[in-house]
Amino acid sequence: MKNRVLVLCAAAALLGAQGAVQAAGDAEAGKAKAGTCAGCHGPKGISMVPIYPNLAGQKEQYLADSLKAYRDGGRDNPIMKPMVGTLSDEDIANLAAYYASLPPQ
Repeated sequence: MKNRVLVLCAAAALLGAQGAVQAAGDAEAGKAKAGTCAGCHGPKGISMVPIYPNLAGQKEQYLADSLKAYRDGGRDNPIMKPMVGTLSDEDIANLAAYYASLPPQ
Protein backbone atom coordinates (compact mmCIF):
# COMPACT_ATOMS: atom_id res chain seq x y z
CA MET A 1 0.00 0.00 0.00
CA LYS A 2 2.80 2.42 0.91
CA ASN A 3 4.53 1.66 -2.40
CA ARG A 4 1.37 2.55 -4.33
CA VAL A 5 1.10 5.86 -2.52
CA LEU A 6 4.74 6.63 -3.33
CA VAL A 7 4.22 5.75 -7.00
CA LEU A 8 1.12 7.96 -7.18
CA CYS A 9 2.97 10.86 -5.55
CA ALA A 10 5.87 10.47 -7.97
CA ALA A 11 3.50 10.38 -10.94
CA ALA A 12 1.72 13.51 -9.73
CA ALA A 13 5.04 15.30 -9.32
CA LEU A 14 6.07 14.37 -12.86
CA LEU A 15 2.78 15.56 -14.30
CA GLY A 16 3.08 18.83 -12.40
CA ALA A 17 6.61 19.30 -13.70
CA GLN A 18 5.44 18.76 -17.27
CA GLY A 19 2.89 21.56 -16.87
CA ALA A 20 5.58 23.92 -15.64
CA VAL A 21 7.77 23.13 -18.64
CA GLN A 22 4.98 23.99 -21.07
CA ALA A 23 4.81 27.63 -20.00
CA ALA A 24 8.55 28.28 -19.74
CA GLY A 25 9.01 31.41 -21.79
CA ASP A 26 11.54 34.19 -22.22
CA ALA A 27 10.83 36.95 -19.69
CA GLU A 28 12.84 39.56 -21.64
CA ALA A 29 10.87 38.85 -24.81
CA GLY A 30 7.69 39.06 -22.75
CA LYS A 31 8.73 42.42 -21.33
CA ALA A 32 9.22 43.73 -24.86
CA LYS A 33 5.71 42.55 -25.78
CA ALA A 34 3.96 43.80 -22.60
CA GLY A 35 3.40 47.42 -23.66
CA THR A 36 -0.23 46.84 -24.61
CA CYS A 37 -0.91 45.08 -21.30
CA ALA A 38 0.41 48.02 -19.28
CA GLY A 39 -2.57 50.20 -20.20
CA CYS A 40 -4.83 48.20 -17.90
CA HIS A 41 -2.49 46.07 -15.78
CA GLY A 42 0.16 48.70 -15.06
CA PRO A 43 3.76 48.98 -16.34
CA LYS A 44 5.00 46.54 -13.69
CA GLY A 45 1.93 44.30 -13.63
CA ILE A 46 0.26 46.17 -10.75
CA SER A 47 -3.05 47.67 -11.82
CA MET A 48 -4.22 51.01 -10.51
CA VAL A 49 -7.81 50.20 -11.51
CA PRO A 50 -9.71 47.81 -9.21
CA ILE A 51 -11.50 45.96 -12.02
CA TYR A 52 -8.21 44.91 -13.68
CA PRO A 53 -6.20 42.20 -11.91
CA ASN A 54 -2.57 42.44 -10.93
CA LEU A 55 -0.41 40.17 -13.06
CA ALA A 56 2.91 40.58 -11.25
CA GLY A 57 3.94 37.50 -9.33
CA GLN A 58 1.17 35.25 -10.66
CA LYS A 59 2.14 31.67 -11.45
CA GLU A 60 3.52 31.33 -14.96
CA GLN A 61 1.36 28.38 -15.98
CA TYR A 62 -1.79 30.09 -14.68
CA LEU A 63 -1.03 33.20 -16.74
CA ALA A 64 -0.29 31.17 -19.88
CA ASP A 65 -3.44 29.07 -19.48
CA SER A 66 -5.56 32.18 -18.88
CA LEU A 67 -4.21 34.01 -21.93
CA LYS A 68 -4.77 30.96 -24.13
CA ALA A 69 -8.32 30.62 -22.80
CA TYR A 70 -9.05 34.27 -23.63
CA ARG A 71 -7.52 33.86 -27.08
CA ASP A 72 -9.24 30.57 -27.87
CA GLY A 73 -12.65 31.45 -26.40
CA GLY A 74 -12.55 29.30 -23.27
CA ARG A 75 -12.87 32.47 -21.22
CA ASP A 76 -15.25 35.06 -22.61
CA ASN A 77 -14.16 38.64 -22.04
CA PRO A 78 -14.87 41.35 -24.63
CA ILE A 79 -11.86 43.41 -23.49
CA MET A 80 -9.29 40.60 -23.43
CA LYS A 81 -10.36 38.76 -26.61
CA PRO A 82 -9.05 41.40 -29.05
CA MET A 83 -5.96 42.02 -26.91
CA VAL A 84 -4.78 38.42 -27.10
CA GLY A 85 -6.40 37.33 -30.37
CA THR A 86 -3.20 37.57 -32.40
CA LEU A 87 -0.76 36.24 -29.78
CA SER A 88 1.13 33.08 -30.64
CA ASP A 89 1.77 30.35 -28.08
CA GLU A 90 5.35 31.66 -27.86
CA ASP A 91 4.14 35.23 -27.20
CA ILE A 92 1.87 33.91 -24.46
CA ALA A 93 4.67 31.87 -22.86
CA ASN A 94 6.95 34.92 -22.94
CA LEU A 95 4.34 37.24 -21.40
CA ALA A 96 3.57 34.67 -18.72
CA ALA A 97 7.28 34.33 -17.89
CA TYR A 98 7.67 38.11 -17.68
CA TYR A 99 4.73 38.73 -15.36
CA ALA A 100 5.59 35.70 -13.21
CA SER A 101 9.11 37.13 -12.76
CA LEU A 102 7.84 40.43 -11.34
CA PRO A 103 7.45 40.91 -7.60
CA PRO A 104 3.80 40.89 -6.47
CA GLN A 105 2.32 43.89 -4.72
